[in-house]
Amino acid sequence: MEKYKNLSDFLKKFFIPSYVLSPEDEPEAQISCTTAPENPILVFINSKSGGQLGAELILTYRTLLNDKQVFDLEVETPDKVLQRIYLNLERLKDDSLASKIQDKLKIIVAGGDGTAGWLLGVVSDLNLSNPPPIATGKKNPGTDRSSVESFLGKVINAKEMKIDNWKILMRMKHPKEGSCDITLKLPHSLPRIFPSDQENMEGYHTYRGGFWNYFSLGMDAQVSYAFHSQRKLHPERFKNQLVNQSTYLKLSCTQGWFFASLFHPSSQNIAKLAKIQICDRNGQWNDLHIPQSIRSIVCLNLPSFSGGLNPWGTPNPKKQRDRSLTAPFVDDGLIEIVGFRNAWHGLILLSPNGHGTRLAQVNVK
Repeated sequence: MEKYKNLSDFLKKFFIPSYVLSPEDEPEAQISCTTAPENPILVFINSKSGGQLGAELILTYRTLLNDKQVFDLEVETPDKVLQRIYLNLERLKDDSLASKIQDKLKIIVAGGDGTAGWLLGVVSDLNLSNPPPIATGKKNPGTDRSSVESFLGKVINAKEMKIDNWKILMRMKHPKEGSCDITLKLPHSLPRIFPSDQENMEGYHTYRGGFWNYFSLGMDAQVSYAFHSQRKLHPERFKNQLVNQSTYLKLSCTQGWFFASLFHPSSQNIAKLAKIQICDRNGQWNDLHIPQSIRSIVCLNLPSFSGGLNPWGTPNPKKQRDRSLTAPFVDDGLIEIVGFRNAWHGLILLSPNGHGTRLAQVNVK
């Protein structure tokens, strides 16, 4: 391949020959690589994320690397891509170069939190003996060659770490006869299960999935869903991050998230809408007490939310002693549950040591 010949030594560290990625390509038609790349990568980009910067980012990556190792998630889903590639790697198991690439393979994903969760879920579902580590692109990435090469350098030097994997099972009652059957566009990480599945219940729509960053329910989730729906309907209106943020703020206002106690009845409080049970560190399930004023709950695996804010914060020594609360970590087997009254309450996270209402820090079952 002429392109491989012209690559810098730095970019050759990431380059994957086409025959490793696709069964239609044969190694005889390739430039033979004498050594395996040090950091072979697959790049997945949501072209509609980040203020529509994704399309520019795809073009840059495809210019620098083999364009067959860069994938637009609006064109092809990651489960299909990875299943195809790993089937091809199995076919090439006696090929020394392909085997080395599989052992060293890494994934880069550029998009929002939902995109990253989507890739993590797909890799988890593949049940690979040696799953590839996943690097997430930073917020508002530069799309020029220099910025991409800088990020690739960070991927080389990044420290790998494990992360807790949380599962969700959600059931929604069928609408009553004569009522409007609303179809929701749920996240890729929360697919609906088949009626024959043993976890399905009569009279309910059942969804099963997972999350690795956070999961929220209540008014902030309602606003996020409205934003996502608007962006799907009118992608041309979401051209940059400033427009995105102002649209999100406008939706928060129009849906009453800033003045929840004035515009929404108390029946919209989480305590009235849901019964939540938690598993303590001894493995016992108990009802979670939720104050009547709480309109939104965030379940956190990462100590980062909404652009890098930390809703849990760092509990002081007294809280650590009296309530057995600890600082949050991504691999401690614990999940932090934080409540918010309204959007004004959420703004407290911008202040030093600010945090939401710490409801519980709970264990896996």
